[in-house]
Amino acid sequence: MMFDWKKFADEQQAPAPGKEALLLRVKEMLRSIYDPELPVNIYDLGLVYQLEATESGHINVTMTLTTPNCPVAQTFPDTVREKLLCVPGVNGVDVTLVWDPPWGRDSMSEAAKLQLGML
Repeated sequence: MMFDWKKFADEQQAPAPGKEALLLRVKEMLRSIYDPELPVNIYDLGLVYQLEATESGHINVTMTLTTPNCPVAQTFPDTVREKLLCVPGVNGVDVTLVWDPPWGRDSMSEAAKLQLGML
C-alpha cells in the first residue's frame, strides 16, 4: 500500500483528530516505513509491539527489529519518530526499542507472509 500524500495534505488542514482516528493515521504512516532488510513495512512485519496515543496527540511506540545486529539499530527509532511527527495531529513521539520478546515470523501479518512467499 502506498502512502496517500494528497490525503495527508488535506488532513493537515483538518481539526485535531480523536485518539482512535490519530492511531489510524499513525498506523498508515507506519505502513509506509519499510524494514531495511526485508521488502515489508514495519507494521505488517510485526515490529511494532505497542502503540498508544494520548488526547494531546503524543504517540508512544514500543518496537523491535528483526535482529539486534540490524545495521540500522542505532538510527531506525529516530527514522520512525521523524516520520510519525509528520502525521497531522501528532504533537510528540517516543520510540522505545526493545529486544524482549525477540521478533519472530509469528509476529507478521498474513499480508506480510504472503508478500514474502511464506504462505
